[in-house]
Amino acid sequence: MTTVDITISIAKDGFFCASCQDCPALFGGGDTPDSAIEELKETLRLVKEDGKETAMLYPDWLDDEYTFQVHWDVETMLRYYSGIITPTALGKLSGIHPKQLWSYMHGRSKPRKAQVDKIENAVHQLGQQLLSISF
Repeated sequence: MTTVDITISIAKDGFFCASCQDCPALFGGGDTPDSAIEELKETLRLVKEDGKETAMLYPDWLDDEYTFQVHWDVETMLRYYSGIITPTALGKLSGIHPKQLWSYMHGRSKPRKAQVDKIENAVHQLGQQLLSISF
């Protein structure tokens, strides 16, 4: 089974895009990340239906079984989850100043690799803690 890397990004108007990293011309859009992924799946279905002979773009993996590995850019993740994970809360978890996180969320600046790693680790740690909760 082939793993296809896709990236979720957000436009200034709040519209989400899911695009294949190895073939960015194959994408889907929607009001949510899930709807963008579903539209990408539909795009891939249509490309496969057209076939290699007539499709302008036809990645080799389309003929095999494939699964998506979803990647988010920091701005998109912060904006999408802003009602759940605030810059203040994420700042406490990651050690990054909330004003800096706000700048990342609003596209004012791009985080360095070390900052991206801190954010990713903090979100993963929060996820693990939430998974361990029972009532």
